[in-house]
Amino acid sequence: IPVIESQAVKENGILPFSAFLTDSFGRRHNYLRMSLTEKCNLRCQYCMPEEGVKLTPRAQLLTTSEILTLARLFIQEGVDKIRLTGGEPLIRPDVVDIIAELRKLEGLKTIAITTNGMSLAKLLPKLKDAGLDLINISLDSLVPAKFEFIVRRKGFHKVMEGIDKAIEMGYNPVKVNCVVMRGLNEDELLDFVALTEKKPLEVRFIEYMPFDGNKWNFKKMVSYQEMLDCIRQQWPNLELLQSGHTDTAKIYKVQGFKGQLGFITSMSDHFCGSCNRLRITADGNLKVCLFGNSEVSLRDVLRSGASEEELLQIIGAAVRRKKKQHAGMFSISQMKNRPMILIGG
Repeated sequence: IPVIESQAVKENGILPFSAFLTDSFGRRHNYLRMSLTEKCNLRCQYCMPEEGVKLTPRAQLLTTSEILTLARLFIQEGVDKIRLTGGEPLIRPDVVDIIAELRKLEGLKTIAITTNGMSLAKLLPKLKDAGLDLINISLDSLVPAKFEFIVRRKGFHKVMEGIDKAIEMGYNPVKVNCVVMRGLNEDELLDFVALTEKKPLEVRFIEYMPFDGNKWNFKKMVSYQEMLDCIRQQWPNLELLQSGHTDTAKIYKVQGFKGQLGFITSMSDHFCGSCNRLRITADGNLKVCLFGNSEVSLRDVLRSGASEEELLQIIGAAVRRKKKQHAGMFSISQMKNRPMILIGG
């Protein structure tokens, strides 16, 4: 492995972007997703197999200080956005403390969280005080009985309360993630769009993706184009907005509506060329691609007493092995990967 010098040395007072976080295709990875737990208080059909998952023993999960050590290292090398995921990150008892500690790290511009919203209304005042900038809430149905069928638990009204609380506390936009599944909730597309009329929401429609144990088949996937056609029949004046180079969502707005729509087209039209994301699982593995099954344990390196420099070399080597793009729909559906719940997807 060629040794790279740490880039955390200022040149002309400007911090150059780290070679460790730049892959062989020139993509700069400034966005880190960190899973805080594998546990969840829901059992969503596309995320967790029905029989549940074998949880990693607690001693093998990252401790709070290990999470912060890794965050500090990645920020030093150029990461400026961290998203906390799970499982369900709000289950972790010290989530507020983790956010408060992250907030102190110079160079980190954005702290985001992806949550199922079940305990959001209760925790949000503390999360906001600690320094939480962005919220994504998962919600796949606006029909309470269907919500319960998809997540295999009760709690629809708690999630809606969490969404309203986030709006009330000034988060704008509040992002709502909806995984669209044929035969289950694709008939609710227009109802989700209608939510953006009066509320400052960004409803993001996500193409159904194949993960271990979620019984993926192509018939269940509703493509971006099909969703768009359906919405345009009702709202022909739907307009495409300009989005940032590394945004995963294609953003649209119905003229006159307060909020907007996003489409995350991982399956039908991937955005690998502009990918700026890395993931660390709750047990400390670095995943350079959500759809790739190669992982490297940063936890083991940390616990072996390795120096920061050695850790950076291992991170740099993993990032340089990142492929140009993921394997494509059919190959991914055949590939063995962790269930989504254990990735923090």
